[in-house]
Amino acid sequence: MEAVNKEELVRAFHLMWDNYPEMVRLIDRKFNIIAGNTAFYKVGGQDGVKCNTGDPAFHKGCQAMNALKTQETKTKSSEVEGVTWETYWIPVSDDYYVHFTNGFSAYIAKKMAEAAADRQSAES
Repeated sequence: MEAVNKEELVRAFHLMWDNYPEMVRLIDRKFNIIAGNTAFYKVGGQDGVKCNTGDPAFHKGCQAMNALKTQETKTKSSEVEGVTWETYWIPVSDDYYVHFTNGFSAYIAKKMAEAAADRQSAES
């Protein structure tokens, strides 16, 4: 792939992904989050942090480097606590890829409902 202008890439990312209902991130090959969509920012996501922080279980089977090496979209299906996740790594240049997981919003909603039910039980 040819070299890309980072500002143009970020602008194109926002045009394509800002209204997508799941969290989507534009990430560089060093795992730095360059940009996120609206859903990503709504849950407190921030640019400039490493995408691979937090629970290592969520990063098991990461296909980012494989996607960049082959310049082909990589996918992974998994089930987390009864919710199906479809994860994508889509290369957009030699150094950047788009990453998202369909099903993550359903997982968060499930966890929030469980927490609310636990609070309600504790108050009863």
